[in-house]
Amino acid sequence: MTSVGTGMQSPIGRRSFVKGVAKIGAGMVASTLIPETSKAQAAPSEPISAATVKGNAVSDVVASDAKTVVETTGGKIRGFQRNGVFTFKGVPYGASTSGANRFMAPAPPEPWVGIRNSLQFGRACFQARGDSTHFDFDGKNLSKGNEDSFLLHRCGILAVGEDCLRLNVWTPEINGSGRRPVMVYMHGGGFEGGFDNDLLSYDGENLARNHDVVVVTHNHRLNLFGFLNLTEMGDKYGNSANAGLLDYVAVLQWVRDNIVNFGGNPANVTIFGQSGGGAKVISLMAMPSAKGLFHKAAVQSGPYLRALEPSYSVQVATETMRQLGLSKARVDELQKVPIDRLAGAGAEAMKALGRQKANSPFRWHFEGLGWGPTVDGNILPRHPFDPDAPAISGDVPLLTGTILNELVSGLDNRDSVGMSEMELNKLVRADFGDNGAAIVAAYRQEYPNESPFGIYAAMAAAPLRRPAIEQATRKAALGAAPAYSYIYGWRTPMLDDCPGTFHACEISFVFDNADLCDHYSGMLPEARALSKQISGAWASFARTGNPNHPGLPHWPAYTAANRTTMIFDVPCQLRNAPESNGLALMSKALSTAVDA
Repeated sequence: MTSVGTGMQSPIGRRSFVKGVAKIGAGMVASTLIPETSKAQAAPSEPISAATVKGNAVSDVVASDAKTVVETTGGKIRGFQRNGVFTFKGVPYGASTSGANRFMAPAPPEPWVGIRNSLQFGRACFQARGDSTHFDFDGKNLSKGNEDSFLLHRCGILAVGEDCLRLNVWTPEINGSGRRPVMVYMHGGGFEGGFDNDLLSYDGENLARNHDVVVVTHNHRLNLFGFLNLTEMGDKYGNSANAGLLDYVAVLQWVRDNIVNFGGNPANVTIFGQSGGGAKVISLMAMPSAKGLFHKAAVQSGPYLRALEPSYSVQVATETMRQLGLSKARVDELQKVPIDRLAGAGAEAMKALGRQKANSPFRWHFEGLGWGPTVDGNILPRHPFDPDAPAISGDVPLLTGTILNELVSGLDNRDSVGMSEMELNKLVRADFGDNGAAIVAAYRQEYPNESPFGIYAAMAAAPLRRPAIEQATRKAALGAAPAYSYIYGWRTPMLDDCPGTFHACEISFVFDNADLCDHYSGMLPEARALSKQISGAWASFARTGNPNHPGLPHWPAYTAANRTTMIFDVPCQLRNAPESNGLALMSKALSTAVDA
């Protein structure tokens, strides 16, 4: 298997390429209240660092009224300290969204008396499990399977509901004067599924400890609970089309108002996210209500340029109501429908409107159908990154990129890895006709030592690669803040080196979790070193708006002229305009087919 950067033989035998998608996973139990009679009512008056706690503790784990309590705008919360990091889970940043709050903008949480336990993850938004968008080499969609769950350390949802506006914080210090960079992560799963504990790689302890930053993750409304467009049903529902977006703003407002007590700097906040989480980041960049609440943005495999048109999302809402037997005059009854019945009606509405999976990876696209934000002229006044990057976040540096193989890989798909050259040419010809040979030749020049399946898998990443390139290009064109571009190409040797690279595989390294996520890293020295390089780049970007650090080759900002891209692999290296010829040929062939 070749290195993506040079075409030279990699240190570990690398053969084909991978696929996998982080979509829906696991939430945990809601936090509970401790009555006023708890023995310590006040947060400690002296700053507490993890070193202080550890020095006074018998164990490396501490959960104590005297040592791990922080004051928030809602009340006092108790977390725990472990190995140098304080952790707080399931912290309310908004009230329950059930009943009269359903489809409304998020409301502040009800204040509490005494000390509230924040020791476990909160609920996830109600969601139905669905198939991942993976394809085998015959163009068939594949579901997540055993290998996917093993390599990505997937968790299972334990609790779902509408009281899901909860967040989690990892920090090296509480109640002090620290002013660390704050990194707020948006989970994947599109705008339909996922949650803050979906993957083990989302754990922020190592990123906080090893890079001296404050990490925040969160749950929020998804699918129709966050994006049912009822705006034509009356002024009461004016925020319904984008209520989920307002949840992200509420998280950032909580950070602004509280993060100082967790050792963070509210004037230095980075939002970052993978897949659907990247789309959430891109959406925030176009939202007036989010202006000034974040200062850097990083997008990992988030192929998002355009939001939904109102004509489509209104049609979905109308059909959802029809499925429930409700007229416009009875719209308020939607706030009383049980959540499972409501979600079921939404799913049936999608079927009735003909939502279908793409039958080819080359025709897959993230935007335009399904649940998601709507350009409503208010909360989201324009498409996030089309026709250009939003000027409202012009001063926000952007880091964006993709995985070498996104939609096609050997993950739970081993029969595909042995693809022959004849099969490759036949499949590409089926999608691109007489242009297929030139496209294969362009990718063969890009990756000269790659297998036929590896060529096809790299080509099939185009539906994500092109939008990421557009994000960097359009951001750079504003000339107000830099953009940085990357491709992640490291292959896990696990499972006989069949998986390759795949959607979501880089997340554990971004969070510096190579040791924690050992099913993926295999605890290889090269994997652990790459994890330090990548997490160091994200932390440096959060700190300064520039991802460069001594462990990487110098990484220039992206421009239309150089199109410099960091290739994360062993070794890391830079390339200008990777895959440009092949991508251009594919785009031309697809546009010609549409015109015909």
